[in-house]
Parts: sequence; structure tokens; C-alpha cells
Amino acid sequence: MTGRPPLVRRIVRRVAPTLKLRSLRFRVLVAFALVALIAAVAASGIAYWLTRTAVLERAQDSVLTEFRDNLGRVSAGLPEHPDQADLGPAVDQMRESSFGYSVVLVGTDGRPVASDPTRFPLERVPARLQRMVQTADGGGGFHMYFQRIDIEGQPYLVGGTRVVPNGATGYMFKSLKDEQADLNSLARYLIVGTLLALGAAAVVALFAARHILRPVRRLGHAARELGAGRLDTRLDVRGSDELADLSRTFNDAAEKLERSVAELRALESSSRRFVADVSHELRTPLAAMTAVSELLEEEADSLGEQGAPAARLVVAEIERLATLVEDLMEVSRFDAGTAALVADEVDITDLVTACLDARAWMDAVDLRAPRGILARVDPRRLDVMVSNLVGNALRHGGSPVTVEIHHEPRVAIPGTLAGPEEDLVIEVSDTGPGIPEDVLPHVFDRFYKADSSRARSEGSGLGLSIVMENARIHGGTAYASNMPGRGAKFTLRLPLVPPELEEIIDPDEGVEDDGVHADLDAENAEHPEHAGADLGGNGAGTHDERGDRR
Repeated sequence: MTGRPPLVRRIVRRVAPTLKLRSLRFRVLVAFALVALIAAVAASGIAYWLTRTAVLERAQDSVLTEFRDNLGRVSAGLPEHPDQADLGPAVDQMRESSFGYSVVLVGTDGRPVASDPTRFPLERVPARLQRMVQTADGGGGFHMYFQRIDIEGQPYLVGGTRVVPNGATGYMFKSLKDEQADLNSLARYLIVGTLLALGAAAVVALFAARHILRPVRRLGHAARELGAGRLDTRLDVRGSDELADLSRTFNDAAEKLERSVAELRALESSSRRFVADVSHELRTPLAAMTAVSELLEEEADSLGEQGAPAARLVVAEIERLATLVEDLMEVSRFDAGTAALVADEVDITDLVTACLDARAWMDAVDLRAPRGILARVDPRRLDVMVSNLVGNALRHGGSPVTVEIHHEPRVAIPGTLAGPEEDLVIEVSDTGPGIPEDVLPHVFDRFYKADSSRARSEGSGLGLSIVMENARIHGGTAYASNMPGRGAKFTLRLPLVPPELEEIIDPDEGVEDDGVHADLDAENAEHPEHAGADLGGNGAGTHDERGDRR
């Protein structure tokens, strides 16, 4: 049969989950409990000590006074030097005392007479007490002495004195059992009172902690809100205590942070707008420069020994500049959240083969890909990713480069949605020296170069970051690693069926639509001379970045 738990158990069940051993609430409760315990124990101890002293002193004073008077009365009827035979009636007379003590009288012959010789013989009297009783002071007088002892586990008061000058010596045994019982009851009451005081202190501590910690909880909640990106979070400041000062400090810090973040966002937006504007404005002159570069390339051999190298250098630099501009345009689309995914179901092996064949890489690449792996991807963006990774490996890892394509069970990827049951996996590995361990976490960062002394390199610092952005648009990811003794390996993992674009890209991560680069594709349609000029584009994305990393 089960009933409702007791009140204490219900309180513990409700309070215990809110008390963590290292929490401020728990420490406040412990502090209150310790203060209450120390105060209660101190008060109870002092009260017990004072009461015990008063009870025992009252009891022993009454008994000793009565014993001394009684001994004086019976001594008046004894001879001057009483012996054992004279002491018997005196003992019987003293035994009838109202206090109920036992008596031992010792005559001048040194032989004792006890009222209860079995339990309280003369040997029960402590030797030290006997010596004190038999010792006269400087004036030849004798005094009453007493001592509290335990006999058979019970407390007793033992007192004694000698009748002056040549009388008998008397000792008495008085049980303190009743007084001890009263003191034990008092101790129990004091312990119960201490426990009640401790419980009351705990209840008061809980309410006090709740009141004290309410501003702390509000501050913690506001800090979490601020950390979640709600920079307009502010606290309602009340009072003028330390917590109020802390709340004001938090509000000041939050206001400054909001102002700083707003300035940084404005600066970032302006920077991105500037990049987009510059990239867009460069497309028209680059289109003309590309046409001229094609003519220079065709006529380079006819320009002589000095003109031909210069012409080829100009052509190469124009192609590099065109690639950089196209990369910047693509990055601007990613930042603005306007990068579109045009997905189509394709045979991945055919698409990768076409990518490698178009760049004349078939002889330098070992392609390990079975036919029939179908996936819904954006062919143009996958071509960019593969060309960037393979070109990166060829340029800085060295031939041969191995490209493996397969599909395997879905792996949870932080920051992406749960896709189908299987992923498309493209692995590009080389036989180069590998990537330094301190560089691996940054290989997909924009403009990252491991060697700052190589300010000018063949890469722009954007190729691998574009690979990562394109992978994220597909709902996948890319990562780099080193193979033991074999060089570096880049892995591209994409779902066989990508999620919808609007579910992948977080608009909060991009900049606001500033009207400059949000409609680039529409503007290209209105200006065919822009769209018709192939500036290297993402399709010729051999602008890898590992040379910038090593």
C-alpha cells in the first residue's frame, strides 16, 4: 500500500533538484545553515552549562548543608573519643535523612560504621577526598569537602567532614540520578530546538537565496540572450546595491557592444558592397582585355624574342585577373545569400570525366569511379569544386593525383540538414609533402596563406573557400586531412539529393540586399557583352589555394 510521501520527503524532492553542489544557491543555504548551527549550538551549550551548574550547585548545597547539620546534632550525643560501638546509633539516626543519602562514620579508632556497607563502604570514598577531610587548616579546624563520582555507572555526590576537635569523621553518598535525568531531558530539548532552528534557517535561506539570486538569474538570462545575438537586451535596474551596479554595468557593456557590432556590420556591408562594385565594374574592361589577350596569344610568335614573352605574360595575368574577379563575384553572391542552386540529376562519373578532359588532366589523374552513380547536383558548381580540388592537388601535390568517387551511408555534418540515407563522396589525394597540422583548420578560410612571405602566388586565396561554400549550398561539406606518407587528401561529401536552398543558407549570415549585387544575373541578361565574355569563370577553376598554404 502506497500513500503520499511525508511532508519532509516532498520538500526534499522539490528542493533537491534546484540545489547543485557548486551553485550559488547551495552555498547561500550552507552559509545560512552553518551560521544557524553555530548560533544554536553555542546558545544551547551555554544554556545547558549554566543550567547544569545551577542544578548541581543547588542540589549539592542543600544536601551538604543538611548533612553537616545532621552530623553536628548526632555528634553532640557521642563521647569525646567515639569508637565503632558508639557510632552505630548515630549512623541509624543519620540514615533517616529526608535526602536519602547513605552515611559512613569513622571513629577515633579508625574503624568505620556504614549505613549500607555493601554498596557504600569507606573504600568507595576517594582517597584524595579522605586526605582533604583529615587535613586541618592553619587554625586547626576542619572543613566540608565534596566530590562528584560515578559508582556502578550512576552519578553520586560524595561529601565528608570531621567533627572538631576529637569527634568522629562522617562521609555521605548522595545519588544525583534525578538531577542527571533532568539534565538529560534538558539536553534532548536543546537538541530538538537546535534542529528546529536549523530547519527554520534552511527555509529562511531558501527564500533569501531566491530573493538574492533573482537579479543574478535575470542577469544570466540577459547574458544568454545577448550571446544568442539579441543585442538590444537590457536589464531593468532596481535599487542601488552591488547587484544593481552590476546590472548597470551589463547594460552599459551591452549598449557599447550593440553599437560596436552595428558599426562592424555597416563596415562589413560597405566592404562587401565595395568588392561587389569593383568586381562588377571590372567585368567590362576585362571583357575587352580578354579579347585583346586572345589576339596577343595568337600573334605572340610573330612579336620576336622580346615581344613574345611579354605578350604571353600579359595574357597570363589577364586570365589570372579575370579568375580573381569572377571569384570575387561568386563570393559576393554567397555573402548576399543570392547564390542559386540549379540542381539536375547527373551521372557523377561522366561529369567528373568531362571536367578533367576539358582541362587536359586525364593523363595526370587516376580516376577511380564506377559508372551509374546518380545524384542531384548543380553541374556547374560541382565542376568548380572538382576543378579547384584537382588543380590544387596537381599544382602543389604533384602528379599522380587520385580521384575516387563512391557513395556511403550518411554522416551527420554540423550545420547541415539531415539528408537522404547516403552521401556522394569525392576524394582527391596527392603524393606531395602534405599539409602542416597548424594549417589544416584554416585551408578553407578566405585569403588564408600559410606562408606570409609569399604575398604573390598563383592562387587568389578564394578557391578552396568557394569549394566549401558550394558544398554547403548542396547541404554537404568539405574537409582536408593528411595520409600517412602519401600526401594530402581533400574530401567532398554531398547528399545524393540536396535539401532546398532556402533551408540550407541562413539569411542572417549574409549581408543585407544593397541592390548592387543582388541581381547580377539579371543585369548580365540585359548586357550580353558582360555575359558573353568568358573571364575564366568558375568553370576554369584551377585557381587552387594550397600553394598559398604551404
